[in-house]
Formats: sequence, structure tokens, C-alpha cells
Amino acid sequence: MHRRPLLTLLRQHTPADANEAAMTAQTIAFVEANPDCFERSLAQGHVTSSAWITSPDGLRVVLIHHRKLDRWFQPGGHADGDPDVAAVALREAQEETGLPDLKLVNAAVFDVDVHHIPARGDVAAHLHYDIRFRLKSDEKIIVGENSEVKEIRWLNLDESEVLAESESVGRMIRKTRQLSR
Repeated sequence: MHRRPLLTLLRQHTPADANEAAMTAQTIAFVEANPDCFERSLAQGHVTSSAWITSPDGLRVVLIHHRKLDRWFQPGGHADGDPDVAAVALREAQEETGLPDLKLVNAAVFDVDVHHIPARGDVAAHLHYDIRFRLKSDEKIIVGENSEVKEIRWLNLDESEVLAESESVGRMIRKTRQLSR
């Protein structure tokens, strides 16, 4: 069963709080109920994967300014049929940031988030069941933009919290602070 590795990762994950625990349980139920959960064509929602990229010392992170949603987030994207969500996070991070030296910190899930994506054009509103992994990179200068990204920045944790204005990003910042102690 192609969903079993993801279900194992989700069941091994220790959520940071009750909210993340509820989203983890919701994601497990969604993956169990939908054999096509990795497909963008599943209209109600689908599995996505993100990369929480930190500097080696854990004091700085990479955020991208998402062109369509006009907000700051961590890099990530659709699985598009690939059940290896860690590989998806790494691939999306490389595509969106251009960082050449990204490394997965470990194979464990760093964070789980379920969020609403508003309707846009012919795509109906739906949910993203986002599985997040922690990656590390040297603080190389990131240049350019692409069709999905307006801007890419290395930021300290306080700057990230202000710029992102998101509980989801805030939770990952809190986790990063705990790891840096």
C-alpha cells in the first residue's frame, strides 16, 4: 500500500500542541480514506509537503513570498502522485529557493498542518494536508524569482514570525527555538 509509509510517519509524529494533534489525526483519517490522496486532482483536498529550512545553527530560516497567495510561507508544494513526501519537500525546496546544498535533517515529520486553499479560477476551494520536514542549508545568497515565488529571504526567527503572521509558521518557529536551546 503506497500510503503506509506516510501513515507510519504520521503515527510516529509527536505534535507540539492540541491543535497540531487534531490536524495530525485529521490527516491520518484523510489518507486512510483516500487512496488518491497524493493526487492534485482529488478536489476535496490532497497531500502536500513543505520544507522548513534552517541555518546550521537553527537561528535563521528561509521564507518565500508566494505569488498567488501574496503571503510569506515555507517552500513546499503538491505531491502530484509521489508518496515519498520527504522527497517532495526536498524537491520543492530546491525548485523554489535554488539552494544547492539542502539536506534533510532526519526522516521524521517536523510539523503537520491542514489549511484551507481558497477557490481560484477553475479550481474549487480545498484543503492541503501539509507534511513538513526540517531541512538545513548554509546561508547562501538566494537570487531570483520564479512563477510561484515573488521573493526569497533568509530571516531570523523574530523577523519570520512578524513577516509570516501565521500560527502555522509560528508553531514551527517555536519548535525551532526549542531545538536551538
